[in-house]
Amino acid sequence: MSRDLRELLRLMAPYRWRYLGGVAALLLTDLLQLIIPQLLGRVADDLEAGRLDLAGIGRYAGWIAVTAVAIAGLRWVWRQLVFGSARRVEYDLRRRLFAHLQKLTPEFYHRHKTGDLMALATNDVQAVRSAAGEGVLMGADAILLSTATLVVMLTQVDWRLVLLGLSPLPLLALFALWFGRVMHERHRRVQEVFGDLSEVVQESAAGIRVVKAFAQEQAQIDRFTRENRRYQETYLRMARVHALIDPLINLLAGLGFFVILGYGSTLVLAGRVSLGDLVAFNSYLGMMVWPMLAFGFVINIIQRGTAAVRRLREVFQQAPTVADAPDAQPLPQVRGEIEVRDLTFRYRSDLPPALEGVSFHIRPGETLGIIGRTGSGKSTLANLLVRLWDPPQGTVFIDGKDICTVRLRDLRQAIAYVPQEAFLFSMTIAENIAFDAREHSLEEIRAAAALAQVDSDIMSFPRGYDTLLGERGVTLSGGQRQRVGIARALMRQAPILILDDCLSAVDAATEARLLQELKGIMAGRTTIIISHRVAAVAHADQILVLDQGRVVERGRHDELLERRGLYWQLYQLQQLEAAIAAEA
Repeated sequence: MSRDLRELLRLMAPYRWRYLGGVAALLLTDLLQLIIPQLLGRVADDLEAGRLDLAGIGRYAGWIAVTAVAIAGLRWVWRQLVFGSARRVEYDLRRRLFAHLQKLTPEFYHRHKTGDLMALATNDVQAVRSAAGEGVLMGADAILLSTATLVVMLTQVDWRLVLLGLSPLPLLALFALWFGRVMHERHRRVQEVFGDLSEVVQESAAGIRVVKAFAQEQAQIDRFTRENRRYQETYLRMARVHALIDPLINLLAGLGFFVILGYGSTLVLAGRVSLGDLVAFNSYLGMMVWPMLAFGFVINIIQRGTAAVRRLREVFQQAPTVADAPDAQPLPQVRGEIEVRDLTFRYRSDLPPALEGVSFHIRPGETLGIIGRTGSGKSTLANLLVRLWDPPQGTVFIDGKDICTVRLRDLRQAIAYVPQEAFLFSMTIAENIAFDAREHSLEEIRAAAALAQVDSDIMSFPRGYDTLLGERGVTLSGGQRQRVGIARALMRQAPILILDDCLSAVDAATEARLLQELKGIMAGRTTIIISHRVAAVAHADQILVLDQGRVVERGRHDELLERRGLYWQLYQLQQLEAAIAAEA
């Protein structure tokens, strides 16, 4: 048994009793189906012998009707048990996949495309459900029905008829082995190409404003057409193999009927078997066609399911690169003291350091400003403080504790973080601001929004805080999205606040008002303001100037201006830009 098939059975194991109940109902259904050919054979023999009258026909018809009703009832039972269990497997697997994706770190998402992950959560999970539902059902039905039919045929009919009628089956077995190997590989390839196609659609939808701004609609259509054609060609390569199933099985079944009609007729004429036996045997042989067809379908469905299981397992085997240590300690009653000691960090060992030799110390309640050119390592430092990436041990401390040794949940609950890109969800504005496990009143939400200078903007919308945002918050402007992100962080009321260049889309006047409002909040919190604007960090207790991952200057605003270094150059440049903008 392959590893993928064992994994599929493990997913089904919690519902083993439901599956067993469904298979039992299926067995009873198959046994009842064997009664009808027997009844038809007796009708033929009684008619031939002249023993059948109108009452007898009614009696046989009644038995057939009762059997058909019982079969219908049992079919409803096994459909509920088997297909219902498959839906439960699907639910468990999709939930497990989503929960696992939530645990994985940004490094995983840098290496995997969104389209592939969407394909896993849709097509692959559905393929597993089909294997756990239709695959189990048809496989069990084919085995039970073919076994029962074969037993009855061997005990009720001349053995020579049975051997001749089933002579094509070895050819079918050889075909099934070849078909299974080919379908597994081709279905895996189809799923991979479907992930690429999903990625094109996802990117085009998410970046529609860029597409339109650059008049690249036709280029995107052409790109989609290429991927769509590649998916079509890949799928057709699989479909060509799958299309062989029905014709081949029907051909083999037809050969069986041809042999039986020829040889069986001679036995009837010779008086060695009755006409009723031949009619019953033909009915049984007809019942064997479905199991043969079912085996082909089962091989296809199981191969798709196991290929999907393999792709899903590859994701489940991805461990988060940032996780709690086995002996992780709690971080209670955070005061907000932050110390960084000689921090050097590389995203990969083959890349130059994003940060090198960075050190600083912030006392509880102080504000640290970090400024520097694009690519100087500012956002990297923020990501390390909240452990989106793990810093080297012994380099970053909160309240004297190495953040690599404390529980992630405690660390992140102690920090209100506003990233550079304000990501908003497809929910209402109020739900985006109150993005927290706790319940928040509208008054609390509005208070946070007012501090972030976005309350008046929100109230200008017809539905106010109940305004439903589009994907990624496209309903709002860039500056409004950033301020909603700040309001969301303020709702946390965490002892540490990190603002990572989250005012870049806000005009200077709004930025000044917002910073003025935040002074009261920052007075009771340790705050780190990362910005490319001098005005945003000028009031900080300490300012670090980063350049190419190193701290090249540190001090207060006035001290740094007196040194006439990089900070002074940035200040002069921004003052000139402001003057030019004012004159314009």
